[in-house]
Amino acid sequence: MDVNGTVAEGFEPVGEAFVRNFEVLGERGAAVAVYRDGRRVVDLWAGTKDVDGTKGADGTKDADGGAGSAPWERGTAQIVRSATKGVAAAALLLLHQRGLLDLDAPVGEYWPEFKAAGKERVLVRHVLSHRAGLPVLDRPLTPEEALDPLRGAEAVARQGLVWEPGTDHGYHALTYGWLIGELVRRVTGRGVGDWIAEEIAGPVGADLWVGLPAAEAGRVGVVGRVEAPGNAGGLRSRPKRSVAEAYDDPGSLTRRAFAAITPFPDQNDPAYRAAALPATNGIATAEGLARFYASLIGEVGSGPRLFTDGTLAAARAEESAGADRVLVINTRFGLGYMLHGSASPFLDAGSFGHPGRGGSLGFADPESGIAFGYVTNGFSKTVTADPRAQALVRALRAAL
Repeated sequence: MDVNGTVAEGFEPVGEAFVRNFEVLGERGAAVAVYRDGRRVVDLWAGTKDVDGTKGADGTKDADGGAGSAPWERGTAQIVRSATKGVAAAALLLLHQRGLLDLDAPVGEYWPEFKAAGKERVLVRHVLSHRAGLPVLDRPLTPEEALDPLRGAEAVARQGLVWEPGTDHGYHALTYGWLIGELVRRVTGRGVGDWIAEEIAGPVGADLWVGLPAAEAGRVGVVGRVEAPGNAGGLRSRPKRSVAEAYDDPGSLTRRAFAAITPFPDQNDPAYRAAALPATNGIATAEGLARFYASLIGEVGSGPRLFTDGTLAAARAEESAGADRVLVINTRFGLGYMLHGSASPFLDAGSFGHPGRGGSLGFADPESGIAFGYVTNGFSKTVTADPRAQALVRALRAAL
């Protein structure tokens, strides 16, 4: 297995786990990056840019001479699905940090139309902690409608509550993006993708986008489903029966939350990638995702530290914990970020971040100074703790 990049002394276990992901866990193309105290200590990539490609000796043909795929390069980016939520959360927290948004204010104070259907008591804090009671749309959006951020915001504004705001929590798989995006637009007058580019990604030098610019489209590979061979070295696990039943039941909150866009768009469609859907369609390099999280907790190069101590404390203070009404497992959330736990096993108790369904992962651990980013072109059936990402996290933990 040809692996490219660098690993600092002491972090060799991460490189070994990365190779094993290809040899045992069915990885096709991926990258992992780790920062410690603002210094990059792991930067690895391997495989093919496209999930369905087989890289031959020349990088463009497979071993049998058929059509192949270009190799993954250092600047290759991939869609990171719900790992986008961690970037979107930073937008609201930075607006709060700058005194432009009150986390304890009703959403309707910034977005008057939102108060319809009894939602006057939904607070900004509830949106970030998945306690708003709005995980579903009674009338799902079509893919074409979903690409228009105004249509998504209008649908959420009309939607009634599933539970009383603040009394329970459940993962807002897709509605989270329209809630965050419209709050950013109402407060700043700018689209959420533009705001993230200008106020987050640009200043810290991170290769990540919510709404892919046409000029960057050539860097992004084709993504798709993958299955790990055999039992994935003992790392695969079957979901609990209650979880499987929830995903199979068209009337469950689980199915309805993930079906807020029906059918779900083709994630390789250029129009989907160019839209700004801050719950699901962020695109990043592993290095860009790790650099973003490193910048939340400290300075990286000449870039700024994004979060003050107060904002960092708020981001990872527990807001929601226990049985998740949508994911049907126990989850823990701070303000916009998953916290270390059984559903999201990050590095240690103080870690915060967000996985992407099927693979990708980004998080920071302020106590150790670690920031982590992993992206892949092969999406597995996992929702939170993907075996490939977790193998890398375990190796990182062992290296510290």
